[in-house]
Amino acid sequence: MMKEVVEKLVQMKKTISTMESCTGGYIASAITDNENASKVLSFSVVTYSNEAKIKMGVEEDVIKTYSVYSMEAADEMSKNSSRLANSSFGVGITGQINRKDEKNPTNEHDKVYISIYDAEKDFYYRETFQTVSEPRRKNKELICRKVEEMFLHILSL
Repeated sequence: MMKEVVEKLVQMKKTISTMESCTGGYIASAITDNENASKVLSFSVVTYSNEAKIKMGVEEDVIKTYSVYSMEAADEMSKNSSRLANSSFGVGITGQINRKDEKNPTNEHDKVYISIYDAEKDFYYRETFQTVSEPRRKNKELICRKVEEMFLHILSL
């Protein structure tokens, strides 16, 4: 996975950074499985807790107002990962994979929010992903495929 994305980013001389929550670094791992990953991956962090997200620049008010499981939080994650690394693109992923979080109650369960921030255009590409009744690893793989699909579309524009 992510091979074609890495190749295109290298060709375009673009970089990527990630701030992942529920995927636990799966996107960054998929990128680094490919040759030339060091040319494109600028920064990667797993912010599994609210406190970690806040330390990485996600506004506490965004979490309080919209929930940590929201597109607004994913946008903050993508933009801050891009800014922290001065990368061309930032990826932010947050959501729930087949579990209920008592610390962060929400009405929407099993939903993942994906935000890709394009620093040059100051623009967000967004998708929501409904998890399936599969093991967590399978959902991470499916989310990664969605991110890959999004990037291939973005890089072809």
